[in-house]
Amino acid sequence: MSKVVFNNKNAVFFQSLKMATDKYFQENELKKTGTWGLYSKTLILIGAAITLYVLLISFSLPVVATILMAGMLGFISACIGFNVMHDANHGSYSSKNWVNNTLGLTLNALGGNSFIWRHKHNIIHHTYPNVDGLDDDIAKTPFIRMCSSQQWVPMHRVQHLYTPLLYAISSMIWILFQDFEKYFKRKIHNTELQKMKTSDHVVFWISKLLYLFFYIALPIYLTGWQQWLAFFISLHIGSGFTLAIVFQLAHVVEETEFTFAPVNEITHIENEWAIHQLKTTSNFSPNNKIITWFAGGLNYQVEHHLFPRISHIHYPALSKIVKSKCEEFNVPYNCIPSLNGAVQSHFRFIKSLGKKPVMHAAI
Repeated sequence: MSKVVFNNKNAVFFQSLKMATDKYFQENELKKTGTWGLYSKTLILIGAAITLYVLLISFSLPVVATILMAGMLGFISACIGFNVMHDANHGSYSSKNWVNNTLGLTLNALGGNSFIWRHKHNIIHHTYPNVDGLDDDIAKTPFIRMCSSQQWVPMHRVQHLYTPLLYAISSMIWILFQDFEKYFKRKIHNTELQKMKTSDHVVFWISKLLYLFFYIALPIYLTGWQQWLAFFISLHIGSGFTLAIVFQLAHVVEETEFTFAPVNEITHIENEWAIHQLKTTSNFSPNNKIITWFAGGLNYQVEHHLFPRISHIHYPALSKIVKSKCEEFNVPYNCIPSLNGAVQSHFRFIKSLGKKPVMHAAI
């Protein structure tokens, strides 16, 4: 597997930033975990998801109504992932481990697997964001070229046109294929999967079977296969596109940097870990409170990557501290002011990667 070594010998930036952040929580007598703002979002989002699900499988609905309601259910499911599952699996939802572990299973209720996700996201992605060869979120695929170190093929010329379609089915591929691939191969991209306990295997299979029952078998039985098909496809278009866009706007944009880590080689990164996070991550639309509410603060991706064990509820306040420290130490603080600007940056970047690389002749 690949190995990356950060230059942490003189990590003065993060030490100073952590001291300022700790001071903020101490002076304001705040816990770093969630508040009632987060708990209320949990009740609202899960309540809305259950209501929509029950309506969709209990009544014979017109096709248009099914598509719209299922698409909204997919969007809300993604928001549960951003707000509840994400904080819980980072251990930042609550100071009580049992609460985090329980709410982390909301991912399993939506079809995924919290054990695999924690390894893929918490350990690999958060340590090596935008490191081609390690970060599974930008792993090489036959269809999308996400950084210049990945091989180019002719179909990439139009990847900016078809990627939205791939984003729309990404959650379906994740749940029905990628989780099983990682489970049986015991590997996430080029990294060995952590050893699973018996209970982890049991939870994996039970939750996958429950997903098949609640999202496929039961809806078909109650509404018929035609309404189910409209429900299932629309659900995943809503969730897949929402999940993909929020991630892509945080990492795969013109403002961020990428690194290549060849397999079986040691890659030395000249910066300390925290500065690598800053160079590979970008905020987007930070002043939009509606986006912040639904996205679980992940539009403050810089703050999240620096402090993943602090609840997203605190990110707007922390962003002022982080930005100030970045200015003090003359390090980058990537931030795209609007959602529209971030979307344009992403697709410009994807389009540029679709151009055939210029091969320079050896001298």
